[in-house]
Amino acid sequence: MNRYVEEVINGAKAKYANQPEFVQSVEEVLSSISPVVDVHPEFEKVDLLNRMIEPERLFKFRVVWTDDQGGVHTNVGYRCQFNGAIGPYKGGLRFQKNVNESIIKFLGFEQTFKNALTGLPIGGGKGGADFDPVGKSDAEIMRFCQNYMTALYRYIGPDVDVPAGDMGVGGREIGYLFGQYRRLKGVWENGVLTGKGLSYGGSLIRPEATGYGAIFYLNEVLKHQGDTIRGKRIAVTGFGNVAWGVMKKLAQLGAKVTYVSGPNCYIHDEEGVTTDEKLNFILDLRKRNEIDLKSYADKFHCEYHANEKFWGTSDVDVYMPCATQNEVGIEEAKKIVDSGVKYYIEVSNMPTTNDAIELLRKSQLIIAPSKAVNAGGVGVSALEMSQNSERLVWTEEEVEQRLQNMMVNIYRSSLEAAQKYGLGYDLIAGANIAGFIKVATAMCEQGIF
Repeated sequence: MNRYVEEVINGAKAKYANQPEFVQSVEEVLSSISPVVDVHPEFEKVDLLNRMIEPERLFKFRVVWTDDQGGVHTNVGYRCQFNGAIGPYKGGLRFQKNVNESIIKFLGFEQTFKNALTGLPIGGGKGGADFDPVGKSDAEIMRFCQNYMTALYRYIGPDVDVPAGDMGVGGREIGYLFGQYRRLKGVWENGVLTGKGLSYGGSLIRPEATGYGAIFYLNEVLKHQGDTIRGKRIAVTGFGNVAWGVMKKLAQLGAKVTYVSGPNCYIHDEEGVTTDEKLNFILDLRKRNEIDLKSYADKFHCEYHANEKFWGTSDVDVYMPCATQNEVGIEEAKKIVDSGVKYYIEVSNMPTTNDAIELLRKSQLIIAPSKAVNAGGVGVSALEMSQNSERLVWTEEEVEQRLQNMMVNIYRSSLEAAQKYGLGYDLIAGANIAGFIKVATAMCEQGIF
């Protein structure tokens, strides 16, 4: 490993020892861009890497809200504006009880390179709160969103920072957030948030975009291997918007999701989640904030396994983790390798621990990294921003075609970057290098600050 890269990684480990997710993401990205730094000694002269791993700014604020019984609750809100070298900060808001500074920083750091891969002018940011929407009423969620935006609105704008949804933040929450922003600012700036409803500036296929984009990327991987997507059986974790989009696009292309897991269970549907009835049922589960799949198994008469995960099953062709960070550790990775499954396509942000990734890379698995695979979500968010700026609404076909072109370009730029630095078919390193070079070039050209 390049000496400067190693020094920066070790410095981050020492300085942020209490932020494991952030350190993990720094180590994963920087270790793979070492060949680039070898041929660009000027990066060390301007201390580019230490500048790159520090957020430009990080807001932390109190969010106080009342429940339906009049009880008062206090949560912690965050917004990390990580890097704006190539455009306004762009990244989702996550409402989940485990949200902390480490998770927000890791997500913002990853978002910086993911956004660069899209080829669109958007910088990296992320935000959220340790608020758990599960079990809350609509009115409670509305009051929380309004108070969260009251603390945040001064620091965002269509040309400054454009939040979107993430885990725990869907169309309902975005609507409440935008309503409060409009109330506070007194202006029509619907480009300040993406993932909006179609009635006030949202884009067609935005809810499906991350899942659709992941399948477009998978299709390029399969073509490279002389393979085809038709007939493939897929196992996914999670059943939110991302997994739903994956299921929907696979069904359209003649493949099917046969395994779906929740936090503490999984179902095996041999027929696949392919019909409109099944897809709509999955979507309704998430809308109701249900975290168990028992009702799906009961309704559609398929296998239900409580307190288990499907890792190690061999009757699928592709694993696609779509849930949350670090859901695949070393033990899960061993099961995946032993299963003989050929393709491991990360969809959620950093779903695999670094030691698990190393184990998977030593096997014959073909691995695709999340920052490339799931970039379609933020890509269509950027397209939503464009439509808002132009006061136009594009057709579903136009948005989907732009998304598909974007994912093909992300795949190709990642592959070309890996090959340029003699890394063969290493899509992980290729994605990191391609995103890094764009951000690094912009930072260097704008001077030291």
